[in-house]
Amino acid sequence: MSTQQGRLRIAIQKSGRLADRSLDLIRDAGLKWVKGHNELLYRVENYPIDLIRVRDDDIPTFVADGVCDLGIVGENVLEEGRNGGPNAEVVMPLGFGRCTLKLATLPGEWNGPKDLEGQRIATSYPNILKRYLEAEGVKADVVLMRGAVEVAPRMKLAAAICDLVSTGATLEANGLVARNTVFDSQAVLIKSPKAPEPEMADLLESVMERMSGVIASSGAKYVMMNAPRAALDEIIAILPGAGSPTIMPLAGRDDAVAVHAVCQEAVFWETLEKLKAVGASAILVLPIEKMM
Repeated sequence: MSTQQGRLRIAIQKSGRLADRSLDLIRDAGLKWVKGHNELLYRVENYPIDLIRVRDDDIPTFVADGVCDLGIVGENVLEEGRNGGPNAEVVMPLGFGRCTLKLATLPGEWNGPKDLEGQRIATSYPNILKRYLEAEGVKADVVLMRGAVEVAPRMKLAAAICDLVSTGATLEANGLVARNTVFDSQAVLIKSPKAPEPEMADLLESVMERMSGVIASSGAKYVMMNAPRAALDEIIAILPGAGSPTIMPLAGRDDAVAVHAVCQEAVFWETLEKLKAVGASAILVLPIEKMM
C-alpha cells in the first residue's frame, strides 16, 4: 500500500464491533475525519493524519511493520497474531469492546480443563488456546474453524469449543455451557516499534496523550460537597478512585470544609447515600468532558 509522506497513519477496523467506537474515540480526541474516495482511507482535516480502515487481523501486522504508526485492535486479535517476530507495543487499554474467550462444552459434569485431555477442541483462536492448554498441562487436539464454531460439539467435530463470549446467548442457543475463561479482551491502542518520521514525532505523542485523556475522562466524575472536618477520612475512603481530593475551608466555618474530587470510577446513588450518612451535604456530581 502506498502512503503519503509527512502524514501519520492510524489503522482501525473497517467493519465490526470496534469500528464505530474507534472512530468515536478519534473524534473525541479532536481529530476531524472525513470519508475519502474509497472505504480504505479516511483523512483527518485538521492534522496530517490518515485513518487506514482494514480487517481487524491485519491491524497488528500493519502497525508492527511500520505501515501504520498507531492502531486500535482487540487484544484477542493482537495476542492471536503474536508469532515471535516484531510486535506492536500496547500503549493503553481503551475500555470498550470487552469480551471473553471461554471454553464451552455440552452440559454435564465438569472438573476443569483436565477433562479435555486427549479431546478435540474447535476454535478460531488456535494460538491463544494452545498457549492456555500448555499452561494448564493439558494435551488436546486443536481444530481450526473460521466460523460457526459453536456447532462443532453438536456435529461431533469436537468435544468442546473455545470462542468469544459476550452475553452467552449464542452458546445457550446451541446447547452449550460456558466453562473456564481462556483470555479476557478489550480494545487497545497499539504503536509501531518503528519510529515515525522526525517531523511527526510530536504529533504522535499529542494524539496518544489526547486519547489517554478521552479514556481517563470516560466514566469519571467531578464530585463536590460540604463535609464535617472530623469525617474527612471516612469521606475520602467512600469516594471511588478519588486519590487525594482538594480540601478548602468554608467561610465562617471551622468545623466544615469543601471537598472537591475527581472520581475515576462510577459514582452510584449508594455512594451518595453513604456520603450523606457520614455528614456530607450539598453533594454535586458532574460529568467530565476532557481530562489530561
